[in-house]
Amino acid sequence: MPDTTEQDKIMRWSEFLFLSRADLYRYAGSNQLRDHFFHYFFSHGYRYSWWMRLCAYLKNHKLLRLFFPLAWFINRHQQNRFGIGISYKTRVGPELFIGHEGGIVVSELTVIGRNCNLSHQVTIGISRRGERAGVPTIGDNVYIGPGAKLFGAISVGHNAAVGANCVVTRDVPEFGVVVGIPGRVISLDGSQGYINNTGYEHA
Repeated sequence: MPDTTEQDKIMRWSEFLFLSRADLYRYAGSNQLRDHFFHYFFSHGYRYSWWMRLCAYLKNHKLLRLFFPLAWFINRHQQNRFGIGISYKTRVGPELFIGHEGGIVVSELTVIGRNCNLSHQVTIGISRRGERAGVPTIGDNVYIGPGAKLFGAISVGHNAAVGANCVVTRDVPEFGVVVGIPGRVISLDGSQGYINNTGYEHA
């Protein structure tokens, strides 16, 4: 698994291939070339993440960075078209799944682990004052439901699930299921059943 802990790390071609194939695996359960073309044209979330990953690869490449402005323009166009606002600078782990596009806004300072599900109308944003000034850190295998809002320097633990329209401003424990406004933990059943087609490196 590639190291995604350094925000300014130069992405290698092998890492780009791993990330894009791992994302595809979440949609298709495989990473055949035919799956890439099918989901590129019919799964807008996959198409967006593919260009997002490509921008991250091209940005710091010694030779290919000449193509970065074009890739950035295409990715920006898709952001406006699909309503997905995730910067190529954002540290996003492998196997990202965007179930339905529209109204997704993620701070570029956010850290997202592997096997994350993002639904439509999700906001993961910055809080600029108070004891929790900063941005969220999202663990592995986290499901974030439609309309959920997460703000501030909070930690969402591995295998957690955030319910629809929930507003989260405090830490969520591992396997926590959070609902309501403000968000409250109602169980430790976690995200099992919501996160499918995982474990790409073993495929």
